[in-house]
Amino acid sequence: MHILLLSFLLLVSSAIAQTPPRNLLLVVTDDQRFDQMACAGHPVLQTPAMDALAKRGVRFTNAFVTTAICAASRASIMTGRREGSHGYTFGKPPMGKSLGDQTYFSQLKRKGYRTGFVGKWGVRFEKDALAGAIDYRSTPGQPYLKKDRPHLTSIVADRATEFVAQQSAEQPFCLTVSFHAPHAQDGHKDQYIPPPELASLYEDADVDVPPNAVGGFDVLPEFLQKSMGRKRWAWRFDNREKQIRRTKDYWRMITGVDRALQRIVASLKEHGFEDNTVIVFTSDNGYFLGERGLAGKWFIYEESIRVPLIIVDPRAANERRGTTNDAMVLNTDLAPTLLDLAGVAAPAGYDGRSLMPLVAGDTPAWRSDFLYEHRFDNKDIPKSQGVRGSRWVYARFDEQEPVYEQLFDLQTDPQQLHNLAKSESHRKVLKDLRARCDQLLQQ
Repeated sequence: MHILLLSFLLLVSSAIAQTPPRNLLLVVTDDQRFDQMACAGHPVLQTPAMDALAKRGVRFTNAFVTTAICAASRASIMTGRREGSHGYTFGKPPMGKSLGDQTYFSQLKRKGYRTGFVGKWGVRFEKDALAGAIDYRSTPGQPYLKKDRPHLTSIVADRATEFVAQQSAEQPFCLTVSFHAPHAQDGHKDQYIPPPELASLYEDADVDVPPNAVGGFDVLPEFLQKSMGRKRWAWRFDNREKQIRRTKDYWRMITGVDRALQRIVASLKEHGFEDNTVIVFTSDNGYFLGERGLAGKWFIYEESIRVPLIIVDPRAANERRGTTNDAMVLNTDLAPTLLDLAGVAAPAGYDGRSLMPLVAGDTPAWRSDFLYEHRFDNKDIPKSQGVRGSRWVYARFDEQEPVYEQLFDLQTDPQQLHNLAKSESHRKVLKDLRARCDQLLQQ
């Protein structure tokens, strides 16, 4: 009996020892909001690769960024910290070695992972802050189309598949693929530059007038009506013909990313990594496509702060595949999730937490609100801070004279059109959320 038990334990031990290393693939798009995928209910978009991930994994329906701008959001993804903690956005000094050491790149490198980064970098670190942390780094940039060069999305996919092809089954890897698309090429007359082979895709598709394009704009305070969001709206959506053309090109860029994603996933299968690679798919922030008479992001509206998030763990039980989860999850949760998958404890300074218990179907105590902040020094993008909860959304623009506040009830006003900040019957809610915002800022 003892011999049989010993034999069984040895077999189990041997099986565990031979378990393939757990590889990690993080894919980040740029300016793709939560509803811009077929699997999220979009009636036009063709996103078969994203949809396939959703069928294999868990799609989070309430995923948010804590700051809706690429520099701060990407820093949050890398460091597991909100903007007020890592301190980085456009115009700020580069992040130092202490933050570099806490990035998931550095943490995984110490664990023995081979690390790669391909695509849009979007942040700055001091020299040597990430020394030795990233084994393979390739960051081709805009323009999307250049003479005698493939579309930028294709180049990013090429570099990603090259990295996968170079990997060994003996060493785990973490590859971050950061697409520029569907972000506009701001200085270009056409703004959105899809791959040429997709130029006629969606040609006959219907494009709706953006919801609340007029009414939503009319209820904005004057300083938001004159903000960068309105200026970029004029670049992209200020007449119906332009709005249709720009929206279709934006969709084409997303489908371009989807085809590139399909190539990367296929390369995992080709080289034997499909069954031992966890895939995380998300975006760095949401996007206004003319809603509220705006373009861009930056403000605490759902279109701006809410993003897609899909996690595929090939070891997950069958009943967990193709499921959705409505927990409130954040971009700051991505770094601790990657570390958890590698068996690495998250640094004490992280604001986020691992999502793997949710992926597994557990129901741990979870957040019901989060701090939103936007600290970029730009005269056309008003700074703000606020709280997004399960029902209430609070924002304050504290550099305005006087301070301007917003209060929205998502239960009765999911479009966030009716500001209740001056409502006598909501004075207690407003007071409580002011205090909650102050409390979160101190954490």
